[in-house]
Amino acid sequence: MDIVIIKYNAGNIESVRNALERLGVKAEVTGDHNRIRNAEKVIFPGVGEASTTMAYLRREGLDQLIPSLTQPVLGICLGLQLMCSHSEEGDTTCLGIFDEPVRRFVPEPGQEFITKVPHMGWNAISELKSGLFNTGMEQQYVYFVHSYYASIGADTAAVCNYIVPFSAALQRDNFYATQFHPEKSGSVGSEILKNFVQR
Repeated sequence: MDIVIIKYNAGNIESVRNALERLGVKAEVTGDHNRIRNAEKVIFPGVGEASTTMAYLRREGLDQLIPSLTQPVLGICLGLQLMCSHSEEGDTTCLGIFDEPVRRFVPEPGQEFITKVPHMGWNAISELKSGLFNTGMEQQYVYFVHSYYASIGADTAAVCNYIVPFSAALQRDNFYATQFHPEKSGSVGSEILKNFVQR
C-alpha cells in the first residue's frame, strides 16, 4: 500500500505515521508533488493556525495540488478546516474542497466556564454517513482538540455537539476529513484509519 502524508508546517504528522505503523502500514512523509500525486492514498494532517498554514501551502504550490488529487485523501483536524471554503481564523480563504465555512466556538454568555474553548477531550459522533465509519461507531467517543469548527452542510459525514452541532467529519467524492484525531482515538480511531487505508 503506497500512502503518503503531506509534509508541511503543521504538527501531529509523526503521531499519524505511528498510528499507521500500528496497523502494519508504512507511510512516507513528503512534500514532493509527484510523490503525492502518484500515491495510492494521501493523508493531510494538521495542528496549527489557518492563515500561516495556508500561506505556506500557497508558497509551495500545495494549494493547487491538493484539490486536484483524484485518489482517496484524508484530512485531519486543521487539515479538515483547510479543506473548507473559508476560516474565521485569520480571515483565511482555504482550499474550497468542501463548501462549509469554519467558525470559532463562542460559548453562550455565562457558560464560558462550562463550555471552554478550545474543545478538548472525548465526545460522541453521530449521524454517520461516510465510508470511514462502521455502523457500530454511532455514538462512539473520539478525541477532539480545536477552537474552530466546520458548520453542518451538504458534505457533513458525522456530527458532534459542543456548544453547537458541527461537522465532526466531511466527505465529498474522494475527499474525506475528520475534525477529531483518529490517531489519538483508541480502537475506534484505529478502525477509522483502517477503513480509509482499505478504501
